[in-house]
This record gives sequence, C-alpha cells and structure tokens, in this order.
Amino acid sequence: MGNANVEDANEAFQAQAHIWSHAFNFVSFMSLKCALDLGILEIIQNHGKPMTITELVVALPMLNPTKACDIYRIMRILVHSGIFARQKLYNDAQEEGYVLTNSSRILLKDNPFCITPTLNGMMDPVITKPWSFLSTWFQNDDHTPFATTYGETFKEAFEGLNFLVDVGGHTGTTAKAIADTFPHMECTVFDLPNIVAGLQGSKNLKYVGGNMFEAFPTGDAILLKKVLHDWDDEGCLKILKQCKEAISSQDKVGRKLIIIDMVVRENEKVNDEASNLTKTQLFFDMLMLVLVAGKERQQEESLHQNRSLVAFF
Repeated sequence: MGNANVEDANEAFQAQAHIWSHAFNFVSFMSLKCALDLGILEIIQNHGKPMTITELVVALPMLNPTKACDIYRIMRILVHSGIFARQKLYNDAQEEGYVLTNSSRILLKDNPFCITPTLNGMMDPVITKPWSFLSTWFQNDDHTPFATTYGETFKEAFEGLNFLVDVGGHTGTTAKAIADTFPHMECTVFDLPNIVAGLQGSKNLKYVGGNMFEAFPTGDAILLKKVLHDWDDEGCLKILKQCKEAISSQDKVGRKLIIIDMVVRENEKVNDEASNLTKTQLFFDMLMLVLVAGKERQQEESLHQNRSLVAFF
C-alpha cells in the first residue's frame, strides 16, 4: 500500500510538471522579447567571443544598477530554451561565456533572413489578446478570434488603405505587424524625436519624429493605439483635430481613424471573471489619473468623443 501511494504521488508530480511546462511556455517567449528589447543579441554578436555575465551587464545601456544582478536569470532561461549557449572562455578554463545559437542569429538585424520585426508584431498585445477568446470563438459565428475580441477582422480595418500613420507608435511594434501583413501599404511610426531616433525602417515602414499637438505626417488613416487614455478631454480633442488635418484622402469613404483603447464597463452585472476585468480597467483609470491626468473612458464617453469627431470630419 505504501509503495502504491509513493507511485501515485510520483505520477501526480510528473503530471503537474508536464502541465506547468505548458502553462509557462509564455515565459520563454517574453524573456526573448526582453532580450530583444535590451539589445542583448547584438551586444553578444559584436563582442566577437564568449561573453561573461559581467561583461554583458557592463555593456547593457541604461541598465538600472540595482537590477543588474538579475540579468543572469533572463540569460539562464534563454540558454535552457536554446536561444543562447554557454562556452568556455579558454580550453582549460572553468569560466564560461554566452554565445549565440542558430536560433538567435536569425534574429540579428543584419541577418538577411531576420524575422525580428514579425516576431515583435506577434508579441504585441493586440495580437496575443485574441488567443484568450479562442474557446469563445468556437462557440459563435465570428470569422476569427480576432473578430470576437475586437468586433472586426484584423484585415478589415486596414483594407483599401495606402498610407497609415501610427501616432504615438513608440518603437513601432504594431506598425511593423501591419506593414508585414499589408506590404502594399506605406506605414509611418510617429513619436517624439528622442523615441524614434536611430530606429531603422523597412521598404514600407519609416519613422518620423515630432509633436502630436503640432502636426502629423499625412495619410489615408491615423492609428491611435493607447494614446487617448493618456490625456484629458481637452487634450484628446486637440489630438483629434490634428487627425483631421493629417488625413489627406479627399474621398471621405476612404478616411479612417482607428482608435485602440480600453472601454470601462463599471455598471454591468457580470460574472466574477468579468468583474475582475472591470476592476483591472478601473485600476488602469486610476493609474492614468495619478500618472498623466488621463483616464479610461466609458462607452458613453467614447460615443461622445465620436460625435465630436464627426463634427471635425
């Protein structure tokens, strides 16, 4: 009986380990994103030989000194995932350094087969969120889980467009995904000069620095992703007025303003899961209040902004 209990416990442990290994697959993915964002792959490549953790920490730009001791944890999981490998510095030495693998070399910016822009696009929350609605999609009539999540298909919002401007697009993760999906479309990432300085575009993606309250680059469509929630109503109206000036198409049917932002639903009677979502939305609202004097808006407020927008256009 005792042996049976031990065997059952061991099987349960193995089963749990198997499930957790699947549940935490995202950890490797997001750790890789961190390494890409920090420029670790290029740093190791440019070092020209196995790079110790001490050398890597020193080479990382703008690294908070209090967090330098945790870089090895990112590297450890990525070694385990096959993104990096460890090699001895010398044949007879015990000390090891990090080197790239075939998998990480294909992520280098100067690699002709580089897939980093597409990979960054796939890591964007706009792309990852629909996976949470996959089971819901199997039970409804929507065309895709993306449509279940956002109310329209991914391609539908961008069909017929030739020039799109991603205002406040930061380093262009979303714009890169759009540019890769629609190679005929010219995409411009517009943000503060210090944010886009030195960023490299592609054949249909470019970066432009400036002030959103003064002028945008022109285009058939303007994309505002998580921008309006940073501002109060007056600030939002100023941004929307600049949108009117920037959209160049003379065909009103062809004009598009695409806004991706959170909608707060605080008064709905919902289940526990939806209640937690509402709480998160309210947390974000308070975060906007404390940090930037912005706010997350309810549907009624969004409709009010849309009516104001119609007046502009």
